[in-house]
Formats: sequence, structure tokens, C-alpha cells
Amino acid sequence: MEILDILDVTVIEPRLKHPTIFEKFDALLPGEAFIINNDHDPKPLYYQLLAERGQIFTWDYLEKGPETWQVKIAKKTDAENSETIGEIVAKDYRKAQVFKNMGIDFCCGGKKTIAEVCEKKGIDPDEVERQLAAVKGDSANSETDFQKWDLGFLSDYIINTHHQYVQENTTFILELAQKVARVHGERHQELIRVAELFSRVGKDLTLHMLKEEKILFPFIKELAQIYKTGGKVPVADFGKVSVPIQVMDSEHELVGGDFETIRELTSNYQLPADACTSYTILFKKLEEYENDLHRHVHLESNILFPKAIQLEKELS
Repeated sequence: MEILDILDVTVIEPRLKHPTIFEKFDALLPGEAFIINNDHDPKPLYYQLLAERGQIFTWDYLEKGPETWQVKIAKKTDAENSETIGEIVAKDYRKAQVFKNMGIDFCCGGKKTIAEVCEKKGIDPDEVERQLAAVKGDSANSETDFQKWDLGFLSDYIINTHHQYVQENTTFILELAQKVARVHGERHQELIRVAELFSRVGKDLTLHMLKEEKILFPFIKELAQIYKTGGKVPVADFGKVSVPIQVMDSEHELVGGDFETIRELTSNYQLPADACTSYTILFKKLEEYENDLHRHVHLESNILFPKAIQLEKELS
């Protein structure tokens, strides 16, 4: 059995915790690993490590509370450092449909490789690769253009398209979900949970978008403008742009998890025989909302955010 070093983070001075973990990670050789022991979920460290080191590590929970959290952090070998699902979709959005059909999250979970996801879900990676290879020909310009767009323009597009969609549809769907749960909840108790989950999604997304529109996106747009016209990178209260991005990615994951649960509860939005018109409209709108969320998160987590982090590095 492999014996790994355990770094007890609880005894380290707070301001030195993350620097100590980064120093230990940087000293690893490819294929080596260590374990961190903590008294709370260290997920913020995951996003910081991802932002500052990239897709060169694996993160596996060995223990998940309530008093002790242990995570095994390993440095990937060269063979393991393949493209992530998000990177694959960013190059050709048509391949998102392959991942969706196979139950693989390409937006909120897009930072994982095909091998990592397939191992966790018990999916044959060769079959995934076969279906991806079947998507042939030139990728659609409307998809690949996102990679070429100015970051300020892309930020505005996300606000005017996807934020606007959320604002226009959340209240209607929530009212519909609550109505259907009241009428049909006795026979289909999962509808009560669906309404609760969607209510949380709506609240979380509303606050999430406000933080993007008031804090993160204006900073990204300023970086893009400086890149074009010159100037000094502004000093933000949050420090590096990777800091709020870590928070946004974490929130994407939470919302994505809630919608995954909604999809499971509804058996992929399959209507029962006694579904009324409102029931039918609810499921159609939930699926539409989820599809828009996937595109929304993909544009942010797989395109806008990585490019913003890289742009800030180039300007520094």
C-alpha cells in the first residue's frame, strides 16, 4: 500500500497555509502525491491551485467531514496531462452534444479529462473518443468565433444573452414549479424537491450574476482595453483576477449540481401519464433553462475566465 506524506494544515498559521501547500505541491515529481488534513472543506484551495497551476494535478477526497477533511493531491504525469473536456468543447462546441448524451458535464465539470470522468462514472472512454471522432468536418463558425472574440465583447454578450435569459425566465419557472408541486406533489413527491432546488438555483444565480456584472466583468473589460490601447493593470481590492474567478467557478459547480439533481429526480424530464399542460410546460422550461445554463457556464469557465487569467499574466 502506498504511504503518502500527510500535511496537517490545521497546525499551520492561516496566512501560511496555502503558500505551504503550494510549496509542497511544486516539489512533487510527476506521479507523486501527498495528503492534506484539514478541519473544513479545502475546496477554495482547489480553485486557487487550478487557477495558478492549471490542469496538472488530481484532487481526490479521502475523508469529507464533518470534523476532518483529507484530500489526496497528486501531480499528473505527462501522459495524464491531456485536454480537459472544457478545452475540447471550447474548440468545437458541437462535441458538447456527445458529452451531454453520455451524461458527462462539459461546463461545470469541464475541468476534468475524459479519463477522469469516465473512471468516476464507469463509462467506456474508448466509446466517448469514438463518438467525438464521429463529429467531423469544419466546426461551425458561430461556435469557434467565441475563442476569437475580444474579452470585453464576450463579457457583454454573456450579460445580454445569458444573464438576460436568467432574469426573464427564473420567476416564471419558479412560480410554475411551485404551482405544479401544489397540484401534483401528493402523487409525485419529487416535484416538491424540484421546486425547492430551482428556488435555490434562482437565488444563487441572481447573486452570482450581480457579482459578475458589478465586480468581475468590469475588471476583465478593463484588462481587455489595456491590452488594446496600453496602460497599467489596475490594482483591484480582490488582488489577482483568479481570486473572484475561483469563487465564480465554485458557484457554477453548486448550481450545476442542483440541476443534475433536478434531472435525476425527473428522470431526464420524462413526463408521467397524468401530466397536465402546466406540468408539461414546466419540464420543457426546466430543460431549456438547463441547456442555456450549460452554454452560459461554458462561455465563462472554459473560455472567458482562462483567457482573462492569461491576459492578466501577459500584462503584468
